[in-house]
Amino acid sequence: MPQVFRRYWLWIVAWCALVILGSTLLARNEFGRLREEFETSARIAHRLLSQRVVQHDAILATLALLQPASDGRHPEQRLTSVYPQILRVSRREPLGMWSDKRLLPAETLSRTLRRPVLAAVDLAKGRYELVLASEPVSYALQIDLRASVPWSEWPMASDRSPVRVMLEHASESFIIQPGQLRAGGWPIEFRKLLAAESQPFEVVAIRRVGLADLPWRWMLAYSAVVGGALAALVSLQRQRVGRRRAEELLRLGQVARLNTLGELAAGLAHELNQPLTAVLANTQAASRLLADDPPELDIARRAMAQAVQQARRASEVVIRLRRAVERPDSTAQQQVVDLQDAVRNALYLLEPEFNRRGAVASMASLSTPPAVLAEPVALEQIIHNLLMNALQALEQVPKAERQLKIGLVQEGGRGLLTIADSGPGIPSDVLPRIFEPFYTTRNGGLGLGLSLCETLSASMGGSIYARNNMPRGSVFTLDLPLA
Repeated sequence: MPQVFRRYWLWIVAWCALVILGSTLLARNEFGRLREEFETSARIAHRLLSQRVVQHDAILATLALLQPASDGRHPEQRLTSVYPQILRVSRREPLGMWSDKRLLPAETLSRTLRRPVLAAVDLAKGRYELVLASEPVSYALQIDLRASVPWSEWPMASDRSPVRVMLEHASESFIIQPGQLRAGGWPIEFRKLLAAESQPFEVVAIRRVGLADLPWRWMLAYSAVVGGALAALVSLQRQRVGRRRAEELLRLGQVARLNTLGELAAGLAHELNQPLTAVLANTQAASRLLADDPPELDIARRAMAQAVQQARRASEVVIRLRRAVERPDSTAQQQVVDLQDAVRNALYLLEPEFNRRGAVASMASLSTPPAVLAEPVALEQIIHNLLMNALQALEQVPKAERQLKIGLVQEGGRGLLTIADSGPGIPSDVLPRIFEPFYTTRNGGLGLGLSLCETLSASMGGSIYARNNMPRGSVFTLDLPLA
């Protein structure tokens, strides 16, 4: 699991960041929707309650205009049956008194303000008096607040709504709708006075938005979609990286095959040139000996002359072959190369091989890595061959013991690259011949890999040598001139 996290930590961090960002936006959007829904319901409740209190003013104004009938009847008493929120209609005759002494100051104020005024407010019981002074008779209505609520048009379900609705006046409050308020969360509040100046009650609506109100299903779905999209991107990235790595390995393989072919052809030319030269010398000697024989041997001399001619031609063919496959002067293609970057590129290309064998390469990063003068492709091929040899050596030991350490140092104007493995090491009788062409101890090997590395390093003014590691394994060191 830690190895997987190290490999995909950037994608995991990106997923977490996108999930947090998207979930925050979804939560804010849901919070805005709940706020808008809350404010809409609160405004509707305010409008309905305002209509009722305005209606109370209109009733009193109508009673003041009509005044009592001359026959002594009291038709205003029938208002309680028409308007259920009106509990009682009181009147004061010109020389009479109010049944409730608290109504007299309210009547005086009403006469001054020329509008209805509040009296005997008792929000604990949900009741209040509304007084209007008029001539010759003044009127007062006793209002029941709960009955004043038009429940048939109410915008919220009073028994299960999360919104609490109250009327407040002079530090007193009357709860119209208790609401299922949660503990904690983010509060939303609405406050506004009723539309009647005579009844200055403030409508207060409160709601608390908690974690349970967040759109968890949408957030989980969004997280899954983001995870799927990133997984697809990871897959595409891996395919692209794999394709790029395969192309780079193919390029290195093609270069390696060409260089190996050159090494092979050069070796063959070297091996064949000596016997052909001996054939040439022997045929020339035979031709001279046959020249001393009787003249009837002219045919033999001509045959030997032809043999000499063919041998020379064979020698020329071998020379031309060697010239054709001879590698160009790599010094003309040398440039400044960061040795540490070259190693990292080779490790990147061989990452599938390391993973398949369960091996991990350790290399200390340097603040000022060696910059050497080398031919980039040749240097990559050398490092590639050395790492592959180390991996093949590590296959011969248990996975738990497979270690590969890479070192980079600068010494006396030279850049040194060391590759140390914990494999079985190099036998003492093999070590002196390890860089010889066509010498190998591995089944199916050509014995040209390390020979090619030595040839390439020498062409760049460097060298390569091997030794056994302590307590086990081998160490290959590549020595190149610093830029």
